[in-house]
Amino acid sequence: MTEKKVPANNRSARGFDVVDDIKRALENACPGIVSCADILALAAEISVELAGGPSWSVPLGRRDGTTTNIESANNLPSPFDTLETLQEKFRNVGLDDTDLVALQGAHTFGRMQCQFTQRNCTAGQRAGALVNLDGVTPDVFDNKYYDNLLRGRAQLPSDQVMLSDPVAATTTAPIVRRFSGNQKDFFRNFAASMIKMGNISPLTGKDVKIRKNCRRVN
Repeated sequence: MTEKKVPANNRSARGFDVVDDIKRALENACPGIVSCADILALAAEISVELAGGPSWSVPLGRRDGTTTNIESANNLPSPFDTLETLQEKFRNVGLDDTDLVALQGAHTFGRMQCQFTQRNCTAGQRAGALVNLDGVTPDVFDNKYYDNLLRGRAQLPSDQVMLSDPVAATTTAPIVRRFSGNQKDFFRNFAASMIKMGNISPLTGKDVKIRKNCRRVN
């Protein structure tokens, strides 16, 4: 099993062919210089910016792993996590409640298998059918996601708990309301949280490698 096949990613994480194309072009232009890890970090920033969201300066210099980290992949946030579980997972990697609410805001665009949503799949939909995480502006990076939460229309249970969970009133709910009322504040915090997340235990130095192919070790 690889990280791509854990429940949080399997058939939901996509776009690997785009990463392959970028890596191939970079290896042709400057072999052994840009890691797959840096490509993913840069692609995340560019995709947000192209969809109308904020931009930020991506710290570079990561190296690529040489082993599969299934344990960490299996501990990714689940669509069915309680708020306290989400908070614990974020705290364990140095991220606070503001980071949690801001990074969940990435669900303002993107899609998820209907079997993981609050409403589950409608009649005739197969379990793997993809639905928009934001039904209002699904292809735009904005703060409408937080408006959806305030109306009880979040697609994922793990999104709605930031308002509905008993501990939300004094932790995440005020941040949800703040971001709903101020898109610039959301953008500013999202960019800062993405930089923090990108700095969680990055691989650096000569003991790790830059992959020639992102699908396999050298």
